[in-house]
Amino acid sequence: MKTITNNNNQKFVMAIMIALMTLFISSEIFAFEKSGTTSFQFLSIRPSARAASLGGAYTTMATNSEACFWNPAGLQKIDNMDFSSTYTDYIFDVKMYSLAFGVNQGSSTFGAFALFSDVGNIEETVVENAGFKDGKYNPGLTGNSFRPKQFVGGVSFAQSLTESFTFGINVKYVLEDLIYSKASAVVFDGGILFNTGYKSIVVGAAIKNFGPEVKFVDSKYPIPQTLNIGVSANLIGKVSLLMPSDDMQLALSYDLIQPRDFDQQHALGFEYSFNNMIDLRAGYKFNGDQESYAFGFGFKWADFRLDYAYTPMGDFLPTIQRISFGYNFK
Repeated sequence: MKTITNNNNQKFVMAIMIALMTLFISSEIFAFEKSGTTSFQFLSIRPSARAASLGGAYTTMATNSEACFWNPAGLQKIDNMDFSSTYTDYIFDVKMYSLAFGVNQGSSTFGAFALFSDVGNIEETVVENAGFKDGKYNPGLTGNSFRPKQFVGGVSFAQSLTESFTFGINVKYVLEDLIYSKASAVVFDGGILFNTGYKSIVVGAAIKNFGPEVKFVDSKYPIPQTLNIGVSANLIGKVSLLMPSDDMQLALSYDLIQPRDFDQQHALGFEYSFNNMIDLRAGYKFNGDQESYAFGFGFKWADFRLDYAYTPMGDFLPTIQRISFGYNFK
């Protein structure tokens, strides 16, 4: 009994040390040079209703094909094959659609994903047409319209180095066509997950959108590179910090977020699950510009899952809503 207690204490100390080390690394080594303007801003709008309802505290919680968009190391947690899709009703009538798929091959997992946005038709205006004509004011309309395109597609790979430690990488092609100017780039993501072995505590990190500057017209802009450091644990559950339970689980997740074009942010999320069928979620993003609180829910039937998230955007912008569907091919 004494040996078991000592081992648990060692694991707990190790978990704390790893958490402190990752926080130190995030603030000292990987701090990005601030940039007021970045290109490919749609890369900052990541899918997953479950992630959104947790306030974005998802680095260590993404354990199905959605991990392609959050932390590719999480793909290694897939059971056989997994598919997911998300519809995002974004601000200004922008719609976003995503697909992801992962196949677990034992010690490694392969994935593929795509995301594209629909911003609708935009009426063309030019300065020369602005003014009054026949007693009516024309804001510059030419009678023409255009439809910008935004797309990202890529492949993922995750590998277990030990029973506790996994890493993952994404290689993705990004395209933004603004009609009058178009740019594309090959971009990389990378992530790690470490299961401490102490009462469900998992720590992880992911760096997203690592790539070159992108040129529009005659100026170059960096892409929205972001570093996330996360930790999660079950407060209630079969293996938990506070109270064991066989039919319900309460998970707590936290992410430290370091964007390239904004100040450091913190995300905190809670997920309550009953009988692995009904999920209730709530999250909060600190220093999140217009984002703050969020909430949502999920249902599971056999191998199907359905999730919904509601994310208010302050007093002046409309609420963002997401719906995700997933299926696990066991």
